[in-house]
Formats: sequence, structure tokens, C-alpha cells
Amino acid sequence: MGLHEVLFYSIIWVTFSQFRQRGEFVSFSSRVKNEVARWKVNDFSLIIAELAGFVRMCGRIQIRSNNELSFSFFTENAAIARRIFTFIKNYYTENVTVSVSKNTTLKRNNLYRIEIPESSPVKVLLDDVRFVRDENVFIPVYPLDRSLISSLEERKAYIRGSFLGSGSISNPEKSYHLEFNTEYEDHAKDLSEIINSFGLQSKVSFRKEKYIVYLKEGEQISDMLSLIGSYQGVLKFEDIRIFKDMRNHVNRQVNCETANLSKTVNASMRQAANIKFIEEYMGLEELPTSLYEVAILRLEHPDASLKEIGELLDPPLGKSGINHRLKKIEEIAIQLRGE
Repeated sequence: MGLHEVLFYSIIWVTFSQFRQRGEFVSFSSRVKNEVARWKVNDFSLIIAELAGFVRMCGRIQIRSNNELSFSFFTENAAIARRIFTFIKNYYTENVTVSVSKNTTLKRNNLYRIEIPESSPVKVLLDDVRFVRDENVFIPVYPLDRSLISSLEERKAYIRGSFLGSGSISNPEKSYHLEFNTEYEDHAKDLSEIINSFGLQSKVSFRKEKYIVYLKEGEQISDMLSLIGSYQGVLKFEDIRIFKDMRNHVNRQVNCETANLSKTVNASMRQAANIKFIEEYMGLEELPTSLYEVAILRLEHPDASLKEIGELLDPPLGKSGINHRLKKIEEIAIQLRGE
């Protein structure tokens, strides 16, 4: 194991040790990325496709004073940093360095920088992923050359690298939202087109000086997680989605039943008030026998439904028949009030 590898894994170990000691909560997005970043890839064409996503999403070209090139990848995720480091070291150059600093954002997360300090491997990498045209580093090409993703698995690899490079997914317990961030409109539209080639319906929006490629429908996000290789993420996401759907269904039922109960109670109170008014000003005995029987039953059973009152009659009467008689009683009460 080389010096750079020892340094890299030492940094990762210290980071994880601090993380465990603090007992911090790992977000759903981080869990998904940690899983996907451990996805094993041996086919070089898939590695190139994935690196094409990384280069465009979290890469940066530097031109030094001697016109030499260097290239750096930036990520807040240790597993992703390890993945990029391994790809570059195994396929491009032994001379790859890693450093860690604190991000300037409010969260103050660790920011990993994986750097290729030599021009030669940088040029090979940028040529492999079709990021520059005619070695002109001042004109990077963000839309992807389709020859790099001619197969289904290569397209998946490119989307996987793009998600790991600058993607995120919200906590599904709160909302369904998966997105990719980029500074370039042509890049966003191109990525969206590649994603939609899998039957998904991603859209592009502009927010806070960035272009966002996003999915907001639960089933499509689940398909996306499966597409990039987050099978544990799919299981967790579907568990939460099923629970939320059941909870929403129960809430709708409870709200509906509560509303119906409220209507029943209000109707019963109004009917009882009409009957008592008639009893006070005219006497229930003056009502026709059919109305008298219903009036007495309503007073004796204030919580009963119309169906239950009808079943207490001899012979029993249907719900519509009871409702008709109660309306007749209401009309009599209205007449007595002079309304």
C-alpha cells in the first residue's frame, strides 16, 4: 500500500471515528450514497461512464502557472471519495492525492478533495470521458457523447456517477424528492433526457443559480434508486411509502367518518329540538300516528341512526321512510314557529 493510500484511509478512519463518537444522524440521502458508492464495477466501460458523471458533477480543472493541468473531485461523502480515489489510482495514475477540510457551509461537513496533480493522466481522463474538445480545457463539453453510454448498463453507470457526484434525495418520511444539481442548462437537459430514456419523467428547473433535474413522484424515485443500485434504499423507501399511504388512507377514513358522525349528531339534535317544540306548543298526540311513532323513538334514542330507528318500528321502515317522516315533523315545527 502506497503513502497516498495510507494517508487516505487514515483520514477516512479518523472521520468515521469522530462520526461514531458524536452519534450523528445519517440522512436517508447519505445512506443511499454510502450503499451505491460500494457498488462493485469491474468493466472499464462502466467505470468510464461513471467517471463521466463524476467529472461533470463534482470535478474541477485547474491550470497552473506553468500551463500544467491538474484535476480535482470534491465530495462530502467519504465512501464516494474512496470510490473516486480507487478508480483514478487503478486506471490512470498512482500519483493521486486526497485531502480533507471543513466545508464553508453552515453544516461544516468534511469536504474531501481527490486531486490528480499531473497533466498527462488528466488529459487522458478528460479525453476518455469526452469532457474537452481538441484538448481545449477552456471549452468543457457537458452534454455527454452518446458513444460512452451505448449500452443499458453504461447509461445506468453515468446516472450513478451523476447522482453520487451531485445528487440528493429527501427524507421520504417528509416528502418525495430526488434531484441532481448542475450549473449548466445544457448539462441538465442532457442528463434529464438520459434519465427519461428509462421511462422516468424527470424535469428541469432553475433555483438558486443552479439547474435542478428532479423527480417528485414516489414510484419513479423508487425506480431511480433501483436503477443506480440502491436496493436497500428501495426497501427502506417502499416501507416508508407503504406506511405513509396506509396512514393517509386511515386518516381519510377517520375524517370521513368523523364528518358523517358530526352530520348525524347535528341532524339528531335538530330533529329532537323540532319534536320538543311541537310537544310544548301542540302536543305530540296531535300528530298523525305515523309521525308520532317516529317522534317518540327519536326522543328515546337520540344517538340512533335513521336505519336503527326504522328497525325499531313494527313493521320496520326503511331509512328513506324515516327521513321522510322526520321532514314532515320539521315542516310542522316550522309552521308552528311562523317561519
